[in-house]
Amino acid sequence: MAARTIQGGFFVTFEGPEGAGKTTQIELLNRVLSARGYAVTVTREPGGTRLGERLRELIKHFDDPEGVAPEAELLLFGASRAQHVRLVIGPHLARGGIVLCDRFADSTTVYQGLARGLDPAFIAAMHRFTLGTRWPDLTFVMDLDVDAGFERARQRQLAAPGPADRIEAESRPFHEAVRRGFLELAAREPGRVRVIAAAAAPDVVHARILEELDRALG
Repeated sequence: MAARTIQGGFFVTFEGPEGAGKTTQIELLNRVLSARGYAVTVTREPGGTRLGERLRELIKHFDDPEGVAPEAELLLFGASRAQHVRLVIGPHLARGGIVLCDRFADSTTVYQGLARGLDPAFIAAMHRFTLGTRWPDLTFVMDLDVDAGFERARQRQLAAPGPADRIEAESRPFHEAVRRGFLELAAREPGRVRVIAAAAAPDVVHARILEELDRALG
């Protein structure tokens, strides 16, 4: 049976501070949409392609003493996204499918722009270069208190130890700026961005997300 399609596809992104539960909610939504017969692609940033996944390792886990300059970090995100849009996101949307993406350009605007203080005009130009005009149709900002996010990240590391994440390891003021940045973004773009209280139980959060998605899909 042919998959259900949407003219031009439908692009959904999940944003928010660390530990907000984006991965869990994407998995739950994927199950529902797939059961409804849609062709769904689940992907992430940085990553989503072979090149992007290698860049992801550099961005998140580069542990050389010289570190990663903020400007270099920004350009690595841009390179990953350009490959991602060209090879994965754009083609799937062109076929009428649904894309669920764990982080996208809004994360760059907030993390590298607001929290790191890099030039917003340059970041906007980079977005135009890597995305063209194809922004997400719907973005969920999973909002969570910074302390709760730290605790979730700690529990996740205990459950599945791995290399340190250099962005998760940033200071509390950095992560507070990230949270403020996402809430400011939602206030500026209420037509696209929905704030979801992520501290609630996963099934409650899922129900809220599904309600918003169904409204957007009509």
